Amino acid sequence: MTYEIAPSRIATSITTARIDAEGLDASAELREESAIEASADAAAEGETSGAAAAASHTMGGMKAMRRESDSLGSKLVPAEAYWGVHTQRAIENFPVSGVPVSSHPELIHAYALIKQACARANAELGGISDEQLALIDQACSELFAGAFDDQFPVDVLQGGAGTSTNMNVNEVIANRALEIGGYKRGQYDVINPNDTVNKSQSTNDTYPAACRLALVFALRPVIRAARALAMSFRTLARRSKDMVKLGRTQLQDAVPMTFGQEFGAYASVLEDDAAKLTAQIDALCVVNLGGTAIGTGICADARFRTVVAHKLSYVSGLSIRTADDPIAATSDMADFVDVSSQLKRLAVHLGKTCNDIRLLASGPQSGLQEIHIPARQAGSSIMPGKVNPVIAECVNQAVFTIFGMDATVTAAAEAGQLQLNAFEPVTVHVLLTGMGVLAKAMDTLRVNLVDGIEPNEELGRYRAEHSASIATSLNGYLGYAGACHVAKRALHEGRTVKEVALEEGNIRAEVLDDLLDPANLTHAADAEE
Repeated sequence: MTYEIAPSRIATSITTARIDAEGLDASAELREESAIEASADAAAEGETSGAAAAASHTMGGMKAMRRESDSLGSKLVPAEAYWGVHTQRAIENFPVSGVPVSSHPELIHAYALIKQACARANAELGGISDEQLALIDQACSELFAGAFDDQFPVDVLQGGAGTSTNMNVNEVIANRALEIGGYKRGQYDVINPNDTVNKSQSTNDTYPAACRLALVFALRPVIRAARALAMSFRTLARRSKDMVKLGRTQLQDAVPMTFGQEFGAYASVLEDDAAKLTAQIDALCVVNLGGTAIGTGICADARFRTVVAHKLSYVSGLSIRTADDPIAATSDMADFVDVSSQLKRLAVHLGKTCNDIRLLASGPQSGLQEIHIPARQAGSSIMPGKVNPVIAECVNQAVFTIFGMDATVTAAAEAGQLQLNAFEPVTVHVLLTGMGVLAKAMDTLRVNLVDGIEPNEELGRYRAEHSASIATSLNGYLGYAGACHVAKRALHEGRTVKEVALEEGNIRAEVLDDLLDPANLTHAADAEE
């Protein structure tokens, strides 16, 4: 059966149905309520008369409303909204952060796939009709494509373990499906948010599943950004592989190395981070759909868990698997903790890298001055010509937010009680936010800093050649005490290690030439092999 798709009429702004009656006298308040009631009645009856049109606006210019009911009673909802009474209550209950669920499209799109897979499984098992499936399926496809992202106004910090978000999704899908089929929004005897869209499901199995898919979607840009940044460091490493400099431990002179080795190390840890983040995807593909309220599968066909996993694999393109222990999976948030931990690991590496860059670029006259970084903006409102490492500083601050994210995830995961953890909403919010910050931070670090780094080759070689620390290479000939004596003399007299060693006459000049060549010292391990 084919259905003609009605044009999507997404509300141009997300508003609540609260009526601010402050300052109105009693008679005005009654008149306003009467106007709203008239609007709702007109919308429900589909009247087109002049009287109904006049009643579609309140005295204060409010939008047309419709009335919906739930177990707590009835409530007015904006007529053009695709959400319903459950969402409307949540809007009013959680005016906390000012950040709506719509700020996380990954979660909305993941939920669309969850509901689509559930609808297909229910239809296959005879739980919903073919007509209902066709309408819901198309509504889910549109939701996944982003056509209704603005229809999720509930605050991200919501009580109820995600119930408000689940019902928001159910209502939007139900009303869009009704619209596609030529029915009115709110005509829930045809397609009901609970009995049809949410059939065989609970918030407690669909919300965690949607969170898992959303994290998979959000991880991909982070992984791409980490790999791209690693590649930039690899390119820089190849370009500077023969440029000698002095290594440092505990901010003190150590032994020679190359700029290429230094930059290559940054690439290596980022490549490892990208690999570890990629490995998280497999664990996130384990879901507990069909477990319903606490994992026992109440109100769901016993075959539903297996069927819906296959359906979700098909619509998502992921290898979805069912949890081995549905009771444990309902309350456990260990996989979210693992994701957070790996993101923190990446952040730690980014922070350390940016700290190093700021040190290496310090100057321009009294710092290390070993690398030149692109000048991105004036650095001071009072000191002329000052240029600061603003990109590295920006990334450092992004790193700090990830540490806060990880602390929040840890606290939320530990705070679960008995058969459910009610704090997944804040968990997925901070994870998705953190991943977005990390991906963008790595992109700006790559484009606006790393790709423009220029090593100070001349200064690097000079310091490597004149550092007393290269006396380390004399240990095999003079012993530790003898090499230490040479190093102390060189420092005290302001001479090079080579000059002092030649004067003492314990090692032939040609041997010293080889021993004290900084370039040779950068690959001593390779030479020994």
